[in-house]
Amino acid sequence: MTVFILVAGAFTGPYVWRDTAAHLAAGGAEVRTVALTGLGKRASGPAEAVDLETHVADVLAVIDQVVAQGGGDIVLVGHDYGIHPVLGAADRRAAEVARIVHLDSGMPRDGVPALAAVPDQRLREELAEGGGARTGGELPPPTRDGWSRWGSTAGLSEAALDGLTALAAPQPLGTLLQPLRLTGAVAEVPVTGVLCTGNGPGIELVQLMVDMGEPALQALAEPRVTFFELPTGHWPMLSRPAELAGVLAEAAAGGGHRLTAP
Repeated sequence: MTVFILVAGAFTGPYVWRDTAAHLAAGGAEVRTVALTGLGKRASGPAEAVDLETHVADVLAVIDQVVAQGGGDIVLVGHDYGIHPVLGAADRRAAEVARIVHLDSGMPRDGVPALAAVPDQRLREELAEGGGARTGGELPPPTRDGWSRWGSTAGLSEAALDGLTALAAPQPLGTLLQPLRLTGAVAEVPVTGVLCTGNGPGIELVQLMVDMGEPALQALAEPRVTFFELPTGHWPMLSRPAELAGVLAEAAAGGGHRLTAP
């Protein structure tokens, strides 16, 4: 059986996966949603004590629980910021993970903090220069009109945007500032990228960038890597939950588009 472990992005928690998880379960999969400390799970201490390693431990705990209960084909899905703790955990449990899905997320590298993937350059600079000292160790969640600074809201209904805003939580700054640590073990795990074309490039443009010879992108043409597109904004679990569930199921089965090496 396929076991999907779903990890939400910045400011959000397990609630964003409700509809997608229901579709996956209806298709016969087991679904676990990870409550990250300070987001979906209450922190036991101050926000300043919560960092990326805290969230890596949250994901590891769910992986270990699945394995202890008999396991299955574990597919880790990381949306947005969530791909950072996903990769950190998968690097330490590479033998237990069947596939990693980058859901409209970047390609984090060893030694680079999640802050580097924040799309708003001015906010990146402010936080890098000590924004934590002024915010009590937390980054306040976006206002209703502020989500577009973090990704395209294309496809979200008014009700979905209201819910996203109402349930959002402050992001512990340590999760954005602490560098990701990878040993390289995760590089052997099969990977799928789900590109939301309402928020960024699609498969054709990624192939073009690979063809141009960019060294950091050549791994995307490896046989273990597949791609899908969804014609929506940055939160497909809210705008296209059924379609997303279908894509995740196909990805788990090894489907998807493969790029060609230059």
